[in-house]
Parts: sequence; C-alpha cells; structure tokens
Amino acid sequence: MFKNLFKKAKPLEIYTPVNGEIIPIEEVPDPVFSQKMMGEGVAVIPSTGNIHAPVDGTIMLVADTKHAIGIRAEDGTEILIHVGLETVSLKGQGFTVAVNMGDKVSVGQLLIEVDWEYIGKHAKSIVTPIVITNSHDGDKQYTITGEKEAIQGKTVILTASSK
Repeated sequence: MFKNLFKKAKPLEIYTPVNGEIIPIEEVPDPVFSQKMMGEGVAVIPSTGNIHAPVDGTIMLVADTKHAIGIRAEDGTEILIHVGLETVSLKGQGFTVAVNMGDKVSVGQLLIEVDWEYIGKHAKSIVTPIVITNSHDGDKQYTITGEKEAIQGKTVILTASSK
C-alpha cells in the first residue's frame, strides 16, 4: 500500500531535437548560454534535419522571429531550443514554425523547419543550445549524456531527475 507513496518519480529523458554533434553548453560561443545564465543545458552542432520535440509537453513559447521555441514537459521542466546564435536578427528568415502556443506535442514531432544553409551564411553560428530555463529552481538534478553524436528522437541528451 505504501510502496508507491515513497517511489521516486521517473527521470525525464530529453531527446536531441536535431541530428548533429553534441557539445557541452560551456563550449557555446555565447556567454548567455556558456555561463548558464539561462540555465543548465547542452548544445548540438546540427548536421541535418529540422527541429523536433525533445519531450512530450506543451508549447509555451514561439519566438516572433521563429528562432526559438519553449516547451513545458509533463513534469514541469521548461526547455528552450534556441536555433543558432544571433538568429533573432534574421527576423524569421530561414525558419518555418509548425506549431503554435499551447499545442500539445509528442517526442519527435516537427516543431521548426530550418534552412541550415541560410542560417549558416547569415547568422553567427548554427550551434543550437537546448536549455532548462527553470533549472535554477534547484528541485531537479540534470545529467548530460556522454554521447558525442546526436540522432534526433533517439539520443537522450539530458536527463532530469528529482533530487
């Protein structure tokens, strides 16, 4: 009867939203991300593909400039996917958003179609940080994968578990 009362919640597995090379957040060439001002995270240097949902959850942010998307996972973890660096200046060029605020999404669902060639020519970098924006709350522990290659929807890049 009390067995489930003290059972720890299952850790949240956050899948890579795009194919590419996984790098530590500290290596992102932007201090807002590398110094974890926005929160814990990891980054991917995309090789191919579009941006897909890394968790089951609800869309809580779609940037007007289409370069960033926020998802609240079912456990309350808030995940920001920032496509490229200094991409806000592109004013939406190179991005086609496939979801809206409030939409429920599932792991692997298409979020943003990205023209990587355009982004690569017109932005500072294609490096794509995946950040837990509420990681400073301190109620969860985050574990970054040891993997180096990200396969969208298959590679777990980050795990969030209760402390």
